Amino acid sequence: MKTRNVSISPAGEEFPLPDAQAAAGELERLRGLAAEQRKLGREVVVVMGVGFVGAVMAAVVADSRKPDGEPGKFVIALQRPSLRGYWKIPVLNRGVSPVKAEDPEVDELIHRCVLETRTLTATFTEDALELADVVVVDVQCNYQKNSLGDVRNGTTDMEALEQAFRTIAEKIGPETLVLIETTVPPGTTEQIAFPIMKKIFETRGIEGNPLLAHSYERVMPGRHYVASVRDYWRVCSGIDERARERVVRFLEEVLNTKEYPLTVLDRPIESETAKIVENSYRAAILAFMDEWSLFAERNGVDLKRVIEAVKVRPTHSNLIFPGPGIGGYCLPKDGALGVWAYRHILGWEDEIFRFTAQAIDTNDMRSLHVPQMVRDALRNMGEAIAAADILLLGASYRPDVGDTRYSGSELILRRLTEMGASVRVHDPYVESWGEIEGLEDDPESSKGYGRFFARQKNLERLEIEPDMWKAMRGVKSIVIAVPHKHYLDLDPDRVAEAVGRPFAVVDCFCILDDARILRYLQLGCEVKGLGRGHIRRLKDSLKG
Repeated sequence: MKTRNVSISPAGEEFPLPDAQAAAGELERLRGLAAEQRKLGREVVVVMGVGFVGAVMAAVVADSRKPDGEPGKFVIALQRPSLRGYWKIPVLNRGVSPVKAEDPEVDELIHRCVLETRTLTATFTEDALELADVVVVDVQCNYQKNSLGDVRNGTTDMEALEQAFRTIAEKIGPETLVLIETTVPPGTTEQIAFPIMKKIFETRGIEGNPLLAHSYERVMPGRHYVASVRDYWRVCSGIDERARERVVRFLEEVLNTKEYPLTVLDRPIESETAKIVENSYRAAILAFMDEWSLFAERNGVDLKRVIEAVKVRPTHSNLIFPGPGIGGYCLPKDGALGVWAYRHILGWEDEIFRFTAQAIDTNDMRSLHVPQMVRDALRNMGEAIAAADILLLGASYRPDVGDTRYSGSELILRRLTEMGASVRVHDPYVESWGEIEGLEDDPESSKGYGRFFARQKNLERLEIEPDMWKAMRGVKSIVIAVPHKHYLDLDPDRVAEAVGRPFAVVDCFCILDDARILRYLQLGCEVKGLGRGHIRRLKDSLKG
């Protein structure tokens, strides 16, 4: 990978990284803005991290109103000046969202707060923390897996988060509320953040405890992105009664707690554990269906119809088809944070976790079944997977969003590449695929999925195809990996015309109904699908 001295946005615009002189001028700009805002009776809130959570949280806080209808907060969104992330600062300061989403309110909210009410600005200087009345921490806490299918063989990367706690404690005032919104290993707030900050406070001659609290987000990128932050139930806790009172007051001022009341827990470890249990439960439900998906494929069963039949019973309405792995930033790792914390923060030596760890392992390995299906489908057509042109429809982890973190599509892409295939990718919500690009200063570039696979060099030249129909030309297989709305109603005849030859179709999300499966088969295509064992029966019906 070549070194670059500019940060490049997904649209390809280049932004030179700031130097020391720029940092000094930036702090003066922020001091002036903060002074003006305080004259208007507004608190200054610094949100650390301008990612999928931080960007929208910053806008929601900046858009909040006091009882008289006037803005009550001025928000400084703080993003470190890295090659991967610095571009977000100048883009956000234009009133443009740095995250792409199906929810139109994301763009509207950021445009309004930056350019109309002027209650939101973005910066790269950590000195902004000295201006804060409230700091919201949205710094990533990653779990590094050392192998796929064995989540216990991994570790939580606490370095960035611990450094954030140190930086905050060195710069904030004694009355500044620090709200940890990041999903963290249980025990982090009380046994890591608090001791670090308390020690620095003592060094600075500050008496008393830091006002430290935890409240996890339930953000859901997609059609209701903003509402999942602002109009949804929250759990919170504080390190002591004073911190608890402050965090409750802050959240009631910026979120819709009248319709979605807060759940206030006694200790931060309870709030932290709630988030881990919540996501581990979801991961376990999805993992449970993996073995039944294989059962269905091998025994002529259509799992889609089975699930629909079971969900008629209200007690089973949360049954869900898992697709090719679960993806997203939370579910693939959150349970592992609890497993890791039990030993490394809380000090227990025995092994109590079975289902939580197994669910993550099962979900991680599920994606690798798809390339096997592609290989088998091509083999049935007398084709080899080596050098085969394959189109992957969908790069993100869920429908109608541009979030590619830990997506099942990445594992499919990497394994197909390892098998010798030449893969094209289309996704209407993704302009560039950061996990594949592997920027040099990105800490995940050396810790991501790529290290588990061979023959990945060709992926350095991968570009997202802008035109789906052109990308289909001449491919030997199409993998429908994500149920984006653009893929739900594809007409087999039009697809076949675009490809120009019989090809293999692999449906990862039960998108194809029987009529379209039959039409693809009539066109000479091979069709396979996760959990769709009845396809053999459809194929046999054509022979009859």
